[in-house]
Amino acid sequence: MLPAALQNRALFQWVKYAVYLALLNNVYLFLVEEIESAAALNTSVTSLASVFQIFSTTIDTAAWLVLLIFFELETYVLSDQTLRGTTGRAIRLTRGICLATICIACWGYFAEFYGLLGSEPLDPLQCGVLNESWSLLKDLDQFEPLTINVCSEGNWVVLSNYDRVLAAPELLQSAIWLAATDFINAAAWILVVLVLEVEVRSVLSSRRLGTSGGGVIYPIKLLLYFILFAAAVYWGFEGEFLDFWDAILWLFAFFVIERNVASWREETDSAAA
Repeated sequence: MLPAALQNRALFQWVKYAVYLALLNNVYLFLVEEIESAAALNTSVTSLASVFQIFSTTIDTAAWLVLLIFFELETYVLSDQTLRGTTGRAIRLTRGICLATICIACWGYFAEFYGLLGSEPLDPLQCGVLNESWSLLKDLDQFEPLTINVCSEGNWVVLSNYDRVLAAPELLQSAIWLAATDFINAAAWILVVLVLEVEVRSVLSSRRLGTSGGGVIYPIKLLLYFILFAAAVYWGFEGEFLDFWDAILWLFAFFVIERNVASWREETDSAAA
């Protein structure tokens, strides 16, 4: 029978890879959600920029998953000697491409947030042209065909940066806050990766020079993870279960990476001593 420490380690590995598979499933769920949203808006892909704007969450999540796998390889699977060779350079190149993709997706989140800011009250003179070709905003990235007579009930606004989209003011405000949270969350994750990149390079440098890499960036990471956790809590209270679930999975996944880096640094410090 395996010792308890080995059993716990094996269980942790199973849980870790189960989380990675759950994140892969989230890529599919986000793709379905964004395809349905684009269909409701009668939106089509006309350029590379429109691909990133329409499918920003799917692209973002897929690029993050590739990035996570390469961080796993670099901080847990591969040896330091391998990381200093051709394999290490290929990993860093791929990670750079993923980070560029994530930055573009972050721009997509900002574009979505900015697009929701433009609105104007529904002009009664427009009532004659309202038909099922128009859409109603129900939530962020959620639209449905117009099937009610909006001119006879409630207050409505027209989204200036969308084609034939109406929204109730309170729902529009909720969507704006959610879009802002998406952008802040995406920007915070980019900063997390940049900080981790500095830390990984620090550990490799420590191994080569025989000195400890230090830990002056921990307060920055703590602040960033607090922002990410706050975003997850906000999504939970807003009833955005998929976003909440995805955020919790990512926080766990990067807890794994942080654990890998901490163990790696301890080995470096022991070797230096």
